[in-house]
Amino acid sequence: MPNPWKHRFKLFIQRFWQPTSACMTCMPGSLGNLLSIPHWMLALQTGLFTGLLALLLTFTPATKLFANRHGNALLVGLLTMIGDTFSHPGHYGFPRLEAIVTGIVSGIFALAGSYLFEDRARRLRALWARVRGRRQQVR
Repeated sequence: MPNPWKHRFKLFIQRFWQPTSACMTCMPGSLGNLLSIPHWMLALQTGLFTGLLALLLTFTPATKLFANRHGNALLVGLLTMIGDTFSHPGHYGFPRLEAIVTGIVSGIFALAGSYLFEDRARRLRALWARVRGRRQQVR
């Protein structure tokens, strides 16, 4: 049986970057906000809160949802909505709209990541080999 703490750490890191990236994407403003420290602090706070919620879920039977690609995306989206709601007020004018949009984008990132990074990023390596004009050996 693999080390459960190693699995939890990996899960935390994944659930940290997806909401952080989604929050940076969905927060209103110009591209100049990508260099803004307050903007990064809000995004990191959302990612940290979501990662901690995901870590807590690994101690419950809900951890089985992380093994399924679509269940994982749904769970990450919901956790991101919760994390975004509690980490900062919305900027869109409608209550909770920013949290909902951020959760949807985070779920999409989780789903896309599950396709791109599964099997040691087999799809990305194949694409890179095709771009470079080389054939990849099948393992």
